Amino acid sequence: MTAIDTDTLDTEARRARRFARINKADAWFNVFGLSWMTPILKAAAGDNPRAQAGEIWRLLGVPLLSIAIFLMLWATLAPKVQTSLGAVPGPVQVWEQVGELRQDAIREGEREAAFYERQTARNAELVASGNEDRVRERAYTGKPTYYDQIWTSIKTVFFGFVIASIVAIPLGIAAGLSVTANAALNPLIQIFKPVSPLAWLPIVTMIVSAVYTTNDGMFSKSFLISAITVTLCSLWPTLINTALGVSAIDKDLVSVSRVLKMNTYTKITKLVLPSALPLIFTGLRLSLGVGWMVLIAAEMLAQNPGLGKFVWDEFQNGSSQSLARIMVAVLTIGIIGFLLDRVMYALQSMFTFSNNR
Repeated sequence: MTAIDTDTLDTEARRARRFARINKADAWFNVFGLSWMTPILKAAAGDNPRAQAGEIWRLLGVPLLSIAIFLMLWATLAPKVQTSLGAVPGPVQVWEQVGELRQDAIREGEREAAFYERQTARNAELVASGNEDRVRERAYTGKPTYYDQIWTSIKTVFFGFVIASIVAIPLGIAAGLSVTANAALNPLIQIFKPVSPLAWLPIVTMIVSAVYTTNDGMFSKSFLISAITVTLCSLWPTLINTALGVSAIDKDLVSVSRVLKMNTYTKITKLVLPSALPLIFTGLRLSLGVGWMVLIAAEMLAQNPGLGKFVWDEFQNGSSQSLARIMVAVLTIGIIGFLLDRVMYALQSMFTFSNNR
């Protein structure tokens, strides 16, 4: 009897540890949009399979069903709409263009490799013939691929977002801690927050062109124009949420800081930031989303390299494949926007977890 009880206890202990690990992993599943993994693991571990099946259906089955219905409606209705470029492409035609864009990137990569091979061979011949002074190293200037455009847009939005965060968080802390600073900043926020990126873009373009006159600097003018436009439009959500988070901290904590005679730096790092962190990250997530939307519009209007320029070029191209390629870009923009939000949510979870430990 004792042996049976011991075995039962060991089994229950292993079961409890298993579910503890699953519950711990659930937090990260939520971060990465994989919350449906939790009921699958629980069902596999024997935790009320019927109830877990309902959760699997709600978290995985329903979203997949909605996507399937959307694709069916798209495939059915798209051919019925005729445009100047022909019928609106359905999911199959759009997927075909995904493959075509990939093949274009492969071909462009082969041309780039061939260019550098020819350059290396030519330079080797010049060295062998004693004409080292004629050796030249030139960069390949071929057409950017679709992947190049994606990477350019991601780099630009992150650069603009980081600059916006560096500006907005200190200003938000100052506005949250000081009534005077809040009174000084509030009119500027109310005036500039609603300004469209299309209004900022010509101003930024003229200023950057006047100030940044070098052609061989670390950044290109087009990159700076897009990034600064992103900065000007995306800093407001972070600034406002930071100020709200700081102003809402427990007044008892502020009193404690006075009693302990904390200096300003210690007060901000030990009391203010940990308390305001959730709202600060909410502002950062909003700012990154705004920055991503602003960037695409800025790239389209200014014809700066990136996904926005790709969309505009395809629109101007007017070929039978252009509409499908534009739809590929639209889906890409949406997916990247979702992934950027997940990245910020993951960072928020990491900082919040470490702060609560």
